[in-house]
Amino acid sequence: MAPLNDEQLHQIRDERREQIRRAGLKVFARRGILGTKMSMIASEAGISHGLVYHYFKSKDELFISLVEEAVVSAAEAVQSIYSIPGTPMEKLRLLTAEILDPGGTEYFLLIHQARTSDGVPEQAKELIATYSMRSFIDTLIPLFTEGQRTGEIVSGNPEDLIASYLSILSGLMVLHAKEGEYRIPETALLLRMLTPP
Repeated sequence: MAPLNDEQLHQIRDERREQIRRAGLKVFARRGILGTKMSMIASEAGISHGLVYHYFKSKDELFISLVEEAVVSAAEAVQSIYSIPGTPMEKLRLLTAEILDPGGTEYFLLIHQARTSDGVPEQAKELIATYSMRSFIDTLIPLFTEGQRTGEIVSGNPEDLIASYLSILSGLMVLHAKEGEYRIPETALLLRMLTPP
C-alpha cells in the first residue's frame, strides 16, 4: 500500500475535524457546555478521547467555533431574504420554513444553550451579544415595513411584531427539539398572526 500524499492527509484531517464538529454540535445542543465532556464528544464521533484534543485544544474552543458558525449562518440566512425575489410575505414564508426546518434544530439549540446556560465561555457570550435578537429585529424591520406599506402585514409597531414572530418560532423550536413528537404548525398557519384580516 502506497503512503498517503499531503493532499490525502489534509483531506483526512478535514474530514476528522468535521466529524468531531458534528459530534460536538449534537452533544452540546443536548447537554449544554457544563453537561458535556470531551469524552462524550469522542464517543459520539466514534474516535478516541485523545484524538479529539489533536483537533481542538479544549471543549471551550470547540464550543466557541460551533457557536460562531451557528450565529453567522443564522444572520446570513435572515439577511439573504433580501436577495430573493418576491413579496414581503413570500419572503417571510421562505424564511419561516427555513427557520423551522428540522435540519437546523441542533444549531438552534446550540445558540439557545449559549444564550441561557451557565459556564459559557466569554468569547461565545460576545458572539451571542453581537448576533443578538436585536440584530435580527433590525435586519427584518425593512421587510416588515414594506409588508405593511403593501398591506400584506398587519399594522402596528414593526419591532413588536418581529419580536413576537421570533419568540413564537423560538418557542416552537424548543418544544419540537425537547418533546420530539411535538408537531410544528404549518408555515401558513403561523403567518396568519401577521396578515391583516
